[in-house]
Amino acid sequence: MQPQTQPQPQIQPEIQHRQDRAGLLYGFAAYGLWGLAPLFWPLLQPAGAVEILAHRMVWSLVVVGLLLLVLRRWSWVGPLVRQPRRLGLVALAATAISVNWGLYIWGVNSGHVVETALGYFINPLVSIGFGVLLLRERLRPAQWAAVGVGVVAVGVLAVGYGKLPWIALTLAFSFATYGLVKKRIGLDGLESLAAETAVQFLPALGFLGYLTMRGDSTFGSGGMGHSALLVSCGVITAGPLILFGAAAVRLPLSTIGMLQYLTPTSQFILGLVVFHEYMPPERWAGFALVWLALALLTWDALRTGHRARRALAEAATLAAPAPAAASPAATRKAEAAEAQSGPISGG
Repeated sequence: MQPQTQPQPQIQPEIQHRQDRAGLLYGFAAYGLWGLAPLFWPLLQPAGAVEILAHRMVWSLVVVGLLLLVLRRWSWVGPLVRQPRRLGLVALAATAISVNWGLYIWGVNSGHVVETALGYFINPLVSIGFGVLLLRERLRPAQWAAVGVGVVAVGVLAVGYGKLPWIALTLAFSFATYGLVKKRIGLDGLESLAAETAVQFLPALGFLGYLTMRGDSTFGSGGMGHSALLVSCGVITAGPLILFGAAAVRLPLSTIGMLQYLTPTSQFILGLVVFHEYMPPERWAGFALVWLALALLTWDALRTGHRARRALAEAATLAAPAPAAASPAATRKAEAAEAQSGPISGG
């Protein structure tokens, strides 16, 4: 046994290093593509936001269905259709993400890129609020401080906009709802997207048929290039999700939580530099408060994750001399620390 176990400490770090490096590449690619999405949706005009949304639903199911066919991952379908409660949750998730997708496309194509970015900045704070109100989770002081700063930020932004930033708030609440429901469904990313787009498919196809009958559809009438762009909505939707799934299985949740801020940051920069949206001082102040809240969450997550790893190492050290009689106190301490070091965002 001894000759087999000696090389392990030398091999394992190298394997872990390659996993981390690949995970970071996948993560940067996924969040980078999501961050560049505001450049894509205007290319689909003159199609309206609802028509684009319908095409996104239809072609996403086609792409995901082909992927599942190639991977032969169909075993989840039978158990799902035999559970009405989970089917209801899938329908709820599909509704929440439909609202999110539709409003996001409309917001980008209507000149509100910065406010859509704000919605995804606020999303982690809304997810934490859901955890407290719906899941009875207990927050640490830094998390309470972040939520408080976030509430103040929304107030400042409301003054700056002259009204509540309803686009940002709707995006944040719809995506937080989507994340909360997805946790209850318990499907992997590809399977979950397939189930949700299956729910969306018939209504979306019916709407596209209605537009065609009225002569208002831009598919076909807008030229081959325009039609190809509408079809590519499926790849634009599924591609980043697949990359995200590859990153999620290779990286710690704390790293995923920090990478998620790449998307709204990229969108915010595009709103200022490419779309030249106006940013008065009041909006800058509101965004600064949101960023402060996110900095508090990030610091708290990193600190808690470090404590969890240290507690687990301590438990492993105490258990090493006698694996069968590991210290219950040390194990409980490690488990408690690990339970507190969740991801920054529930979405």
